Amino acid sequence: MSANHGPPMDESLRHAVGSALGAIPSGLFILTAAHEDRRLGLLVAWVQQACFEPPMVSVAIQKGMPIMPLVSESRHFALCQLGAEDRTLTRKFANATDPGDDPFLGVNLVKPVLPKLPILAGARAYLECELNCHMDVEGDHDLFVGTVRHAAFKPPFTPAVHTREDGFRY
Repeated sequence: MSANHGPPMDESLRHAVGSALGAIPSGLFILTAAHEDRRLGLLVAWVQQACFEPPMVSVAIQKGMPIMPLVSESRHFALCQLGAEDRTLTRKFANATDPGDDPFLGVNLVKPVLPKLPILAGARAYLECELNCHMDVEGDHDLFVGTVRHAAFKPPFTPAVHTREDGFRY
């Protein structure tokens, strides 16, 4: 750990912290955004409901991801929740796409309520959000909070949920 984040942890504490963080379950979502003529999507796992009224969600995005400026500039994003059985979309969006490529070519989309958002037709649930807050925290991820403006849910489904062996690694 760097000096900015406090003193280094000894190995036993680091192991305990990593194991405890890794045990926190998280869902798998495809974060999507569009601005001007660019559309991108990225597999994200750190999503959480943040408020009841108005309904808000938070999502952590690794610093430097090409999708971050699209979210910030458009002021909108979508979270498409995957079913546990959906390996194809998980693999397709697992890595950051080249900002010049359109990862949605050949992918079935549904018409969004918010402007231009790519919404995956294969999503079992989705949230269309208006960006409320972007926090540049002192860490390797930034936090985005959005107000949910529209949603859809297709029951029944078992959401894709995972834990990690070590909370310091993906």
